[in-house]
Amino acid sequence: MRVFVTGASGFIGSASVDELLVAGHEVVGLARSDASAAKLEAKGVQVRRGDLDDLDSIRAGAETAEAVVHLANKHDFAHPGVSDRAERAAVQAIGEVLAGSDRPFLLAAGVAALATGRPAVESDRSPWHGPTAPRGGSENLALELVEKGVHSVSVRFAPTVHGEGDHGFIAIIAEAARRRGASAYIGDGSTRWAAVARVDAARVVRLAVEQAPAGTVIHAVGEEGIRSRDIASAIGEGLGVPTESISAEEGIERLGFVGRFFGADAAASSAATGELLGWTPTGPTLLDDIRAGYYFRD
Repeated sequence: MRVFVTGASGFIGSASVDELLVAGHEVVGLARSDASAAKLEAKGVQVRRGDLDDLDSIRAGAETAEAVVHLANKHDFAHPGVSDRAERAAVQAIGEVLAGSDRPFLLAAGVAALATGRPAVESDRSPWHGPTAPRGGSENLALELVEKGVHSVSVRFAPTVHGEGDHGFIAIIAEAARRRGASAYIGDGSTRWAAVARVDAARVVRLAVEQAPAGTVIHAVGEEGIRSRDIASAIGEGLGVPTESISAEEGIERLGFVGRFFGADAAASSAATGELLGWTPTGPTLLDDIRAGYYFRD
């Protein structure tokens, strides 16, 4: 298939592009900079210049594609409304182009805040609706487009997609521990984070493009939940600093917006995804990658 990928040069996107290419698919990648374009071209990817705000470029990429994988996100946590509106607008633009075509449309979502007291599962519905919701309520928006002939599939990624080059939540927590001279967890450290190795997440994306039925929710989750205390301990060991418990208020002060997530339980299952796609995670665990030193390099 000819697959148009937004976020094609990002941490998850670049691995997903590699996976698609190896499987024999033709890839067109959205690139907002010369550096990103050069990296994609070196892989044999056709480049379409633009960013998440360039809806004309996004529409043009979708028009000529047999499948669309939407992984781009502004990640502007200081101005969440800006990111949310941009995400919703991009999903709407792609949906308009794909309406009535039944061409696969995968979009990135998350597993947080879907369940209380148990791991989130694929059948849990997102509570986020409307343009002012996180990510602009894009998952529900995309799934509603199924009624208009769009082959929408939501790929919910674990809070941590880990591996060499990860600059996400774990990197932020590790850097805070380096600055403070102590690696912190919140409360008793029993809250859990789901995680998935980057290579496994990329394989889920490719399998979902090829196999997932319209209206499906996929969980890119390799480990159901790692205790935050164990994550902090592994980071402390890697940096050679002590591990300590802090309050939720201290967590926000020390870790910023990440402190809100680290103190929350975000466990999730991928059992239904594994059965549907024939997918079994084979990559390293989160603690393996922390101990490999990926998060402690300058």
